[in-house]
Amino acid sequence: MKKKLLVFLFLGFVYNLFAQRIDPLLTKDYENQQIWVDSIINNMTLDEKIGQLFMVQAYSNLDKNHEDFITEMIKKYHVGNLIFMQGTPAKQVELNNRYQAISKLPLMIGFDGEWGLDMRLKNTYRFPWNMTLGAIKNDSLVKQFGKHIGEHCKRLGIHINFAPVVDINVNPDNPIIGNRSFGENKHNVTQKAIAFTQGMQSQGVLANAKHFPGHGDTAADSHHTLPVLNFDIARLDSIELYPYKKLFDKGVASVMTAHLSIPSLESDSRLPTSLSKNVTTDLLQHKLGFNGLIITDGLNMKGATNYATSAEIDLAAIQAGNDLLLIPQDVPATVNLIKKAIKLKTLSTQRIDISVRKILKAKYWAGLNNYKPIKTENLQQDLNKPADELLHRKLIKNSLTVIKNRKADIPVSNLEKRNIAYVKLGDASGNHFVKMMRNYTKINVVSDKNLDGLLKKLKPYNLVIIGFHKSNAHPWKSYKFKDKDLVWLQEISREKRVILDVFASPYSLLQVKTFANIEGLIVSYQNSKLAQEISAQLIFGAFKANGKLPVSIKNFFPEGSGLLTTNLSRFEYTIPEAANVSSEKLKKIDSIANVILKEKMAPGFQIFIARNGKVLLKESYGYHTEKKIRRVRDSDLYDLASLTKILASLPLIMKAEEEKKMSLNTRLKDILPSFKKSNKAAVSVKQILSHYGRLKAWIPFYKSTQDSITGENLSEFYNTKKSGKYTIKVAKNLYLNKNYKDSIYKYIKEVDQRERAGYKYSDLGYYIFKKIIENKYEKPLHKLVDEEFYQSLGANRTTYLPLQKFSKREIVPTEKDDYYRNQLLHGYVHDMGAAMLGGVGGHAGLFANANDVGKIMQMYLQKGFYGGKRYLKTKTVEKFNKRYYSNKKVRRGLGFDKPQLNERVKATCGCVSDESFGHSGFTGTYAWADPKSGLVYVFLSNRVYPTMENRGLIKSNMRTEIQQIIQNAIID
Repeated sequence: MKKKLLVFLFLGFVYNLFAQRIDPLLTKDYENQQIWVDSIINNMTLDEKIGQLFMVQAYSNLDKNHEDFITEMIKKYHVGNLIFMQGTPAKQVELNNRYQAISKLPLMIGFDGEWGLDMRLKNTYRFPWNMTLGAIKNDSLVKQFGKHIGEHCKRLGIHINFAPVVDINVNPDNPIIGNRSFGENKHNVTQKAIAFTQGMQSQGVLANAKHFPGHGDTAADSHHTLPVLNFDIARLDSIELYPYKKLFDKGVASVMTAHLSIPSLESDSRLPTSLSKNVTTDLLQHKLGFNGLIITDGLNMKGATNYATSAEIDLAAIQAGNDLLLIPQDVPATVNLIKKAIKLKTLSTQRIDISVRKILKAKYWAGLNNYKPIKTENLQQDLNKPADELLHRKLIKNSLTVIKNRKADIPVSNLEKRNIAYVKLGDASGNHFVKMMRNYTKINVVSDKNLDGLLKKLKPYNLVIIGFHKSNAHPWKSYKFKDKDLVWLQEISREKRVILDVFASPYSLLQVKTFANIEGLIVSYQNSKLAQEISAQLIFGAFKANGKLPVSIKNFFPEGSGLLTTNLSRFEYTIPEAANVSSEKLKKIDSIANVILKEKMAPGFQIFIARNGKVLLKESYGYHTEKKIRRVRDSDLYDLASLTKILASLPLIMKAEEEKKMSLNTRLKDILPSFKKSNKAAVSVKQILSHYGRLKAWIPFYKSTQDSITGENLSEFYNTKKSGKYTIKVAKNLYLNKNYKDSIYKYIKEVDQRERAGYKYSDLGYYIFKKIIENKYEKPLHKLVDEEFYQSLGANRTTYLPLQKFSKREIVPTEKDDYYRNQLLHGYVHDMGAAMLGGVGGHAGLFANANDVGKIMQMYLQKGFYGGKRYLKTKTVEKFNKRYYSNKKVRRGLGFDKPQLNERVKATCGCVSDESFGHSGFTGTYAWADPKSGLVYVFLSNRVYPTMENRGLIKSNMRTEIQQIIQNAIID
């Protein structure tokens, strides 16, 4: 008994301190506020005052009968507040303006938007649930979240948003709070709630702390029944009431009283706390000193309606100390009952005045003293800005939580050693997750109806990524594993190396009996498109993991668990604004794209843009051919033509130079014995790479294998079938004599040099480099570059001889060749010389999609580093990205093209830095990187379709026009 008395005395002392709190509804110009409030209340009738106590439910998706009902509520019963529910923003603005126009006093508009307007309205923005936000360490991001929601509310004419939820979810089985809570740690919940409140109220929107005195440790839903909390006062004070005390110090404007039964606070077990004077007046106002607006939870909820009639409940709520009745069910009856109570002196007009004054102060605080109708122009754009998605991405990125990483599989490195399968568990889609992972490497989706069948299919794989996907429709959806999924998870992890990624509430992990065989475990919290995409990027090391578990998972993972991971400097896929680029300005690219397609400069193409390691645009346009049967997809492969020089030959040349297999000053006679007595013996590596070696531009080798009159391929050189003599596959059903390769190199060796010294772009040097590289490394060029670069880069869609790895459907055709191969070139290299080498040339032959080209260019931009691996030394990349003959008016670096020295030559838009580098290709390809701006730009097309005479793309400089748009879109 003494102990209990001491507790009460202590709490009484503490509560006395709280009672000194300031009024959160007072504005800086409180004197003007007081004058405005007095001027209104002094001229109000009793009916008008009573009307201010109601916040009636209004919809923007119902019929005229409902609109007439709301009109009657305002005109006849002087209802002073509305809470808008389901509908659309445009219709809500229309109704808002209409209802405000007929109201004698400005209406305070409420809304229940815990994670944004999307909670009620279509076509509006949805941010993550609070549980997701609870995993974020940086509270300033939560403050930004509150600010954005405040901006959206303000734009829509909403004055009070019923958020944040400050319930401390210590009960995992809580059926109604759960994901709506910031977690189980009172300090974390409180800091997040404060940050959110400050952000939202900074925009002139009243925040509302709910559900007082605390709904976090209930096992029932107050929408359906009256939940009971059997805790003593000391426990309630230390847990449930903790965030409220702190929020009151920080000026939260309002509180929502919950429909709960708490015997330690209210002895009447039937009386909800929302209707209890002991809770609403004595505890909340007197002991805790809260002076802000007090609002009931929805009075249509079973937790309240089971107590008495609607009017009796409403009266009891006012008598208990609430100021505002949320969603009253019978306004006319309530008005009559309140008047009757005043006559019977069970309720005073002074008591009514206290609440009306607070409501009017709140309206002034929200700017309703200077009400203006809501503008309808650009409403949709204002509610869905790039800044919203940018923040959303930051919130998810900072929430993702790695709680186990036993073999450091997160992030996944050494891609050349990985054979990765994805297995989906759960009843929702994981398509966005898979699609994003495939941007990094090859991922095979494996499934089977039976566990044994699945395990058999998984045998070839050395890493299995399991995604557990549950519905993201709303936070009350079931997050639980099915028994079958739990069995499959354990059996797969028993046999394979596993990363489990949970796209659901962390509470789902409470069902998992053991994590012993699971190497990596990520909690991604939600199954939204962005959560799937961003979590995939975390797995592959685009950024570090920073999240901390907001709740505990038994004794396995305590609240606050979260491991840091490594950033491997791989691409992050995001939106333009993430890299200070304007998405609005980039839309001009669509206009250029339309011109290219309309003018038939190319039937289709891919565009890829990255800045500072962030992919801003990865888009495909048009079709494979003019027949418009197959649309271009991001994964489709294009013939890269001369981009092969810098994406295949050059990295191997740089590697050979590093390994001292050749130097820049090495002459051909020193590294290729067959050239010792040729007219090219003294030409150096540096000269060839700079196109300053007096080599001829090209040699049409194929013409010497054709009849000089008819142009037909001669039978001594070609056959339609492969045989011991005809082994070099040039195209479909066309094989070249195996000895002709030697003839090609003989031609190159013996052909005259150009008489005049100076710059001349030439393919011939790269025929020579191919031979040098293959001699030095004793391995074919295509296998060597794949093993040394592409596999570990995750460039699995970059290859020579694409038909050996991919179906025709995935390869974009080039030309309808009527001069040599006499067929549509589909999966076979367009360049005639490379074709005669069997499809593998040092100058041409490479196929890829834009995403993979971007990776290689980014590796160069990062001075030889990508994906956690150093491919080339920094000094090597710098050495090759340098002009050595600029005094001779040669713009080229070593292998790389560089910005034009002559303004009449359009190598670039003229808007890039002199440090930039890249290359273009005959088939309509272009790749450029700029260390100064951090930009990587890739354009791939089949502009040679239907024939190479289609030169519109080149004449119009469309590739560099797009480059100019990109440069202009930078908003640093």
